[in-house]
Amino acid sequence: MGLFTGLVTLPLAPVKGVVWLAETLTEQAEARLYDPGRIAAEMQQIADEVAEGEITEEEAAAREEELIHRLNEGRARGYQPG
Repeated sequence: MGLFTGLVTLPLAPVKGVVWLAETLTEQAEARLYDPGRIAAEMQQIADEVAEGEITEEEAAAREEELIHRLNEGRARGYQPG
């Protein structure tokens, strides 16, 4: 039965590979998106842009709010630093 099942499902191997690749890429992208270290670096970049006059306080506050939301979402999903 194992050999028969293997032969029957062999045509699905490329599909399974694509699904695995998509899942792996999604996991890596989410890990980068919710990485607390990366979020902290983006917060510092915002502070630097405000100090240099590149963006306004209002723009900075909006971007910081988005980063805080990402940080909280990452914590809820269980992403840890490192």
